[in-house]
Amino acid sequence: MPDKILNLSQPLALLIALISGALITFSFAPFNIWPIAIVSLIAFALLLKEQSFKTILWRSFAFGVGFYGAGIHWIYVSIHNFGGASPILAGFLVFIFACFMGAVFTAPFYIVARWFNRHALGLIIALPACWLLGEWVRTWLLTGFPWLFLGYAHLTTPLAGWAPITGVMGISFIIVFTAAVLAEWIWRIKSLPAKKSFLIAASICSALFWIAGAGFKNITWAEPDAAPIKIGMVQPNIDQSTKLSFNQDTTIAALNQLRELSTDLWSNDWVVWPEAAIPTSLTYHDALPFLEEMNTIASQNDAALFTGVIYDDRDKQKYYNSVAGLGQGYGFYHKRRLVPFGEYVPLEDQLRGLIELFNLPTSFIHLGPQDQHGLIAKGVRITPAICYEIVYPDLIAQAAKETQVLLSVNNLGWFLDSIQSKQFLQMAQMRALETGRYLVYNTNNGPSAIIDNHGNILSRSYSFKAQTFTGVIHAVKDWTPFMVYGSGPLAVIATLLLLSLALPQLLKRPTVPAEGQ
Repeated sequence: MPDKILNLSQPLALLIALISGALITFSFAPFNIWPIAIVSLIAFALLLKEQSFKTILWRSFAFGVGFYGAGIHWIYVSIHNFGGASPILAGFLVFIFACFMGAVFTAPFYIVARWFNRHALGLIIALPACWLLGEWVRTWLLTGFPWLFLGYAHLTTPLAGWAPITGVMGISFIIVFTAAVLAEWIWRIKSLPAKKSFLIAASICSALFWIAGAGFKNITWAEPDAAPIKIGMVQPNIDQSTKLSFNQDTTIAALNQLRELSTDLWSNDWVVWPEAAIPTSLTYHDALPFLEEMNTIASQNDAALFTGVIYDDRDKQKYYNSVAGLGQGYGFYHKRRLVPFGEYVPLEDQLRGLIELFNLPTSFIHLGPQDQHGLIAKGVRITPAICYEIVYPDLIAQAAKETQVLLSVNNLGWFLDSIQSKQFLQMAQMRALETGRYLVYNTNNGPSAIIDNHGNILSRSYSFKAQTFTGVIHAVKDWTPFMVYGSGPLAVIATLLLLSLALPQLLKRPTVPAEGQ
């Protein structure tokens, strides 16, 4: 087996790496074939084993391009359908983005290539440690793109028990560690038994990770309150093109639809509308009277109304993507993680106006303050997350320390009926599991859902259908271990593992020949 792998031609190896990376997409929603990721990772690990520095980097890059090219191919929809790019240009931009993310993915594997390409423990220890560091870096580099983390595919497997302890990245580490151990067995299948003692120990450790995860699933780290909170959700299913038009007639039609859909929901404790449900700025002359009307109705029914709005601060000439509380709901929250090009344009002076994608009518949003304190309804404190923010593990875990419920309002119409909305809901479920909080998850086009404190969907809506639905949640006050520590300790542990492996090499001193030799 080692000879066959070592003798692979580079073009064939790159093709295998590309396909292996792409196949991981099938481990996530909506496919949920989680074992396929382990098979792909075994192939990836074997392709890196005992290779040269450049070979490892090129194969890692090919794997990363396949991984992101397949996993986030849906950005083509927004670029072409709403960004005005031709099919060829949209496809090219997706390819460029996949290559960029492939390069970011490859960066941590420089460590494997530089120090551990022929190390006995290179696969088993260095590979999962570098993978974990890669996921961690992608949560903050250039504001972050924390998508396609391996752990998301394991909401229903024994490894889900680790989520409230380590978060999604800890699960990713276990998955890569498991695949690396299996890859090492394949590599050493013909070696003498005496050479397999550490491999046996690593296999036992891997099995214990899975067994312990199954045990942890039975623990409720944060106990919910007994008092129920009744939720009514409105999913208006307003077409994205209509929302982008900012037309007075369509705006008034949207407001009337929200009014009508909410009529039978006011008996609930909370009524929730999606992101930018009011398809115009807050001070637009039709919006304010409408919101005052809704505030009065909510107050009369002792209900809280939460809605997405575009908040315009005219004094500072800034616009925010926000959530407002009305009636028995209180507070304003401004989005703290913005979507590049959709809400702001990087390098605006250079890019604005080059193509329609860089000039979208929504790309004027400003970043909200970082020290916000969420929303409140009838004594229950709420962590709001607007769209993209729900994919940031530490952002949500930190905010949830002060609150008892998670609220996510979204508009996923940019991506039509692609796999994006399914991946997004899966990530939202992980946030509920990590924090032990109920999550009210509302979208403009669906699916919307009510998710319990174990990440399970209690009720959900259909996609691309205007509808309402109701459910019950509970406030949760306790903290999970992940909320206490976050992802930082995982990055430290991964770094220490790599240093412990590299230390013997770093401490080696070249032997100086004795004089006269």
